[in-house]
Amino acid sequence: MTDDEAGRARDPEVVSRFVEHFAAQLVEAGMPRMPSRVFAALLAADDGALSSADLGEQLKISPAAVSGAVRYLAQVHLVSRQREPGSRRERYQVHSDQWYEVLGNRELLLKRWQDALREGVVSLGADTRAGRRLAETLAFFEFVETEFGELLERWKVRREELFGEG
Repeated sequence: MTDDEAGRARDPEVVSRFVEHFAAQLVEAGMPRMPSRVFAALLAADDGALSSADLGEQLKISPAAVSGAVRYLAQVHLVSRQREPGSRRERYQVHSDQWYEVLGNRELLLKRWQDALREGVVSLGADTRAGRRLAETLAFFEFVETEFGELLERWKVRREELFGEG
């Protein structure tokens, strides 16, 4: 059993059930299975961080599986790597604002999609069915970008209200 921040013992089996259940939800949403499991395990860790060895032991997976999963999660900005002080071992960590950061980083992706769609409208012709479909898609992404920026700003205020973190 591990101890949580309040000093209560946590049953590893209960933690494991949460990890596997949440990972399954992430997989259903399109995230690869192993990164989903690693991410869920990190979320469930009291300090939001585990070493490669800890992840391998908890999830019963190989070091190579941990490495591949962490590489994926780092690329999509869901985890960061940190060296353990005085050691060559790395710890992988989620942050309390990981969803904000991940979604905020999508702005660059939306910009690239919008640029490509603009080119597509010009290339295919704005008066063609395909050009109109691309123009509608472009308008949708522009709408999402505007609304999303405002949504993230509202989240900052709400987060401060709920958790005192800005």
